Amino acid sequence: MLHHPKLRGRPVAVGGSVEERHGIILARNYEARPYGVKVGQALWEARQKCPDLIIVPPDYDKYLRFSRMFRSILHDYSPQVEPFGLDESWVDVTGSLNLFGNGKAIADEIRERVKFELGITVSVGVSYNKIFAKLGSDIKKPDATTVIAEDNFREVIWPLPAAELLGVGRATQVKLSKYRIKTIGDIATCDVALLKRWFGKWGIFLHTFANGLDESPVAEAGEENVVKSVGNSTTCPRDLENDMDAHIVFQNLAESVAERMRDLGLQARTVEISLRNNELFRFTRQTTLPRPTHISGELCSAAMRLLRENHKWEKPLRSIGIRGTNLVPIGSTWQLSIFEDEAKRERAEKLEYAIDDIRRRFGHFAIERAFMRSDPKLGKLNAKDENVIHPIGYL
Repeated sequence: MLHHPKLRGRPVAVGGSVEERHGIILARNYEARPYGVKVGQALWEARQKCPDLIIVPPDYDKYLRFSRMFRSILHDYSPQVEPFGLDESWVDVTGSLNLFGNGKAIADEIRERVKFELGITVSVGVSYNKIFAKLGSDIKKPDATTVIAEDNFREVIWPLPAAELLGVGRATQVKLSKYRIKTIGDIATCDVALLKRWFGKWGIFLHTFANGLDESPVAEAGEENVVKSVGNSTTCPRDLENDMDAHIVFQNLAESVAERMRDLGLQARTVEISLRNNELFRFTRQTTLPRPTHISGELCSAAMRLLRENHKWEKPLRSIGIRGTNLVPIGSTWQLSIFEDEAKRERAEKLEYAIDDIRRRFGHFAIERAFMRSDPKLGKLNAKDENVIHPIGYL
């Protein structure tokens, strides 16, 4: 709406492509909400609820540019800025209070600067820990500051639905409901031993979060969070019907995963695939590799072995994904094999680094494997990157 002012005041959503079968709502504005338009909803369903809904395509590059400009503003107030996704960050302003005033004053100043300099609005939560700051940013929208203090958090936080607490996903919410735990206050006052029995160690974390006892620090600028896995998945433009179809897509995904692992200085010891057929049944399988790798051919070969062992093509596949897990730094030691040609493997590794350089200079599709051109539509997919990161303090 910033770049297309005529859209202001009208129900607008960012949606995927029906033609490429990415037909879901990715984001929607406040005017679309009263109609029941929700993120993750199919486009046809959203249009049924709101016939006048305007759907625009996603623009990831623009999203990333605004995210960087937003974080640049945050760094003016503290060196401790810890990203939480692309459009949220925690900022520890403890050391800046003498310069800029109290937490609310700083939050209000940030909101005004973002509005004036970027032309968009933000909502800010101010609190004494990260969990409640995140909660506060979600309570009032758009363009609001919510303060949650140690002396009022029970009144503000505890009546909220349990699903609002960071760490309560859909599956956890269902399980909490089973035990008649409906609010954050119910989690806070529940016997921690019961939560541990029901959810393991994560039950203790939930109890800690709900009671405002989170003490995890905000990371300093430049500190890296721990990447637990690197993956890509995609909904294919047509159903995959055989091994060759799957091979083209897996190679496409594996190249992106391998390139990102090399950029991160990591190798995978385990490969996991996810498969979803045309009836939307989904399952995952994984295998441990004989040695860590960030070579796309090795990731793809492992994925294809898993596919052949676990899918017999009774039903076509609608979407697939590949993930490298059990990550170790490049240069980690491993047991060499007398049955493997190390010189050949080193050449393959150098080749992939050379391809990385070409693609950085001339674009991803400046160089491709020939077999992927047998079906150009499958060979050029809009894959979804899935770096799974554990925020510092939650390992």
